[in-house]
Amino acid sequence: MTPKYIWLAHFVGLFMTCILSQDCNLLKVHLSTVTWQNLKILNEMSNSIPIECLREIQDFKLPKEIQPEKTSIKYIFYEMFTQAINIFSQNTSNSTWDKEQLVQFQNKLYEQIEYLQQCLNKENKEKEDMKEVKADEKEHSGAEVLWQSQLKLRRYFSRIYNFLKDKKYSRCAWEIVRVEIRRCFHYFETFTCSS
Repeated sequence: MTPKYIWLAHFVGLFMTCILSQDCNLLKVHLSTVTWQNLKILNEMSNSIPIECLREIQDFKLPKEIQPEKTSIKYIFYEMFTQAINIFSQNTSNSTWDKEQLVQFQNKLYEQIEYLQQCLNKENKEKEDMKEVKADEKEHSGAEVLWQSQLKLRRYFSRIYNFLKDKKYSRCAWEIVRVEIRRCFHYFETFTCSS
């Protein structure tokens, strides 16, 4: 691909992100697009885990029982992005990543959190305006499933945070966390592709 077409592709991607970010009705398309952009940045930050770090790899127990389509995908992605920015705002000085890419990744997360917050506020306002406060079992059980899903995600990210802290934010710990967050994003991104 020639440089002229690379810029065109980049411009179209940026344009699509801006357009999609304005409409909560296209939520799944937007989340898929921005999650893939995040995955791309995470991949560019480092190629692989250094061999000397392999012995420190651990299973953080990604909660795969969470099914975003059964709960509100907005809440799950909001929780995931919020927890990810909390982790990537920690002491990253020992990482060997390009600082510009790290800042770009952080900015993308902040943008997505803001976008999801707007969608959640809009949804809550619509519910409030309709004044449909139905206390039936389905709504209650749906709220319970959502709460349990968010709690599982928080525990998962807490394990990652504790790992970083225990390893004193070492270079190896950051590489392992980068790969784990990439795995998490990829797993949840698959739910944006289903209808």
